[in-house]
Amino acid sequence: MKYVISYDIAEDRTRTKLAKLLEGYGVRIQYSVFECSLTDARFKKLYGEILKLITEERMGSVRFYPICRNCTEKIVTIGKPLRVPADLNSSIIVI
Repeated sequence: MKYVISYDIAEDRTRTKLAKLLEGYGVRIQYSVFECSLTDARFKKLYGEILKLITEERMGSVRFYPICRNCTEKIVTIGKPLRVPADLNSSIIVI
């Protein structure tokens, strides 16, 4: 399953640790937002690692947003698109 994972962490050291951890699981799509395709086992592993980091540091929050397969196919990006839906292909102008 695909997840959008976002975080809000004020402390630089913790934020850097978390970003490096997430880079091993997915792709950064914004400064504090990652997109990760995870099996159930990898989700549990990542969740445990983040829980440990956040608990030890006692600060910040991390959110996991699951994206269903049907919704994943409907993702549209303006800017550097990874994929453009076929029905929008003819009407998009990239400047």
